[in-house]
Amino acid sequence: MSPDLVESIPANIPNTQCIEFFTGGTKKVRSYAGHVHVDGAKREKQKNHLFYWFFESQTCNPHVQIDEQQDLITRTPLVIWLNGGPGASSLLGLFLENGPLTVADDAAGTVSVTSTTWNQEAHVVYWDQPIGTGYSYSDKPEEYVQDEDTLSHMFWQGLQEFFRLHPEYALCPLYICGESYAGKYVPAIALEIDKQNGTDAGGQRLNLKGIAVGNGWIKPELSLRILIDYAYTTGFLGIGQKEALEKSYAEFQKALAEKDMKEANRLGNALVDRTVAYGGNFDVYDARRWEDLPMGALSTYLNTAEVKASLHVPAHTLWQNADDKGPVTEALVDDNMADVSGLYARLVEKNYKTLLYTGNFDTACGYRGTEEILDDMMEQQGKRAEWRDAPRLIWTHAQGNPKGFVRSVGNLTQVAVPDSGHQVPAFQPEICREMLYNWLFGRPFPGYDPERADKQTAADKDLRKA
Repeated sequence: MSPDLVESIPANIPNTQCIEFFTGGTKKVRSYAGHVHVDGAKREKQKNHLFYWFFESQTCNPHVQIDEQQDLITRTPLVIWLNGGPGASSLLGLFLENGPLTVADDAAGTVSVTSTTWNQEAHVVYWDQPIGTGYSYSDKPEEYVQDEDTLSHMFWQGLQEFFRLHPEYALCPLYICGESYAGKYVPAIALEIDKQNGTDAGGQRLNLKGIAVGNGWIKPELSLRILIDYAYTTGFLGIGQKEALEKSYAEFQKALAEKDMKEANRLGNALVDRTVAYGGNFDVYDARRWEDLPMGALSTYLNTAEVKASLHVPAHTLWQNADDKGPVTEALVDDNMADVSGLYARLVEKNYKTLLYTGNFDTACGYRGTEEILDDMMEQQGKRAEWRDAPRLIWTHAQGNPKGFVRSVGNLTQVAVPDSGHQVPAFQPEICREMLYNWLFGRPFPGYDPERADKQTAADKDLRKA
């Protein structure tokens, strides 16, 4: 029995009930949690401790020994999920978006099993990173990463430690997925894995197949311009306010052009704050709301001694969560406003499967930014005409209403999801999981091409006239 096996967890903050995973005769799913321990970037004896929580696919049988179903385990995709922030714990994704558990917004912090978990057909592992996020921590003094190179190499080291502990999953098709600021993490980590796979450094070669990013913070200069336009179009700004913000945006662009990233970060964040304030403090992640998704009692729950013991987390470790504030963000000040769209181009050129999806009510890093980033990227690769001419399918429910809008060329897929804000798996859990599985397993997106339908209608009319 692995030392990081999660046998059960408390079902509420008072710990009056529990949810069993692998206890005695009750074997519902193999789940593992704990820390991997990697070297510090600056101090030889420093150790950094990255937290993970893994759930095996429900297609695997927890009552059957691993070696008796190794072929099935190896064929099953392994999805890594990363939240953004910077400083946002990936346990937000687990409990509020796409995991097998959810926490109620009640005083007891009641935890229950969900029906829309991503581990129905895939292995899924949630990582708290970088250091200082969630349960992940470093030895004193704390060491916070300052750039994507350090972050991605540290994460690669953490994966090596995880697969040494669990070699049964080391050859699974690997997909790096995340949302928001993970739009920076995901491609950087994927390229680090690709680089390490091409060396003889002695590490485990990972079976990287692709990446998926939802509402990614990829090209901040573009996202901030679009934020102003979106807020004006939806009535949150008057024309005078819009013009004042555009002047502030020009100052931000000047700092960015001069590579004064600290000043660009300050001006960019101030621009967001003013835009939101002018609009009566609307939720920047969902233009339909005034508050972000509630976290409920999650922080209290995850900081209980009983939960930490269940997850093999040292009692002194504090679960921390932040969104673009605090020491994790401060350390990444030079990274925050940097453009990483070129990383996606490199991955597409290397033929890794790439999925970018967006919820249409996100004003922070939503559909239009992704659309323009991909259009520019395909132009640089000499494929703009092919990309623009590709069918943009209306992916539909059985009754005909749209689930999403899908376009694919080669290994690149884009999906726009209506009636969703920033955290698409939370707003549209069934649709988002189906989208993921269609992409992972090469399943079709049932629907129709409206342009072809219009042409067919016109042809039918001509035929009837004849």
